[in-house]
Amino acid sequence: MKLIVAIIRPEKLEDVQQALAETDVYLMTVSDVRGCGRQRGYTEVYRGSEVQIRLLPKVKLEIAVNEAFVDATVEAIVHAARTGDTGNIGDGKIFVLGLDDAVRIRTGERGPDAIGP
Repeated sequence: MKLIVAIIRPEKLEDVQQALAETDVYLMTVSDVRGCGRQRGYTEVYRGSEVQIRLLPKVKLEIAVNEAFVDATVEAIVHAARTGDTGNIGDGKIFVLGLDDAVRIRTGERGPDAIGP
């Protein structure tokens, strides 16, 4: 089992959800987050003063999958979240982490059975 954590642009969320649905991945947690990476924010003029916006709005997806779905899930996110043909700074990151255990509270199922096929 793996936990896939993806940080993407907010406007790409629907595209990513559709791409994941096409690969039979439906279970996810979505959070609105703020952060910066190489994009490093931007400068904006507000009431005549320059203001540095360093933390940009992003969306964080957390998806628990069984081993058979890892590559398909990562590829679906990469293709759906990329802007343009070659991508741009700020498109996001994907982290794949080991998942020791999972428990479905309703039934008590553990491990791979708790997160689906």
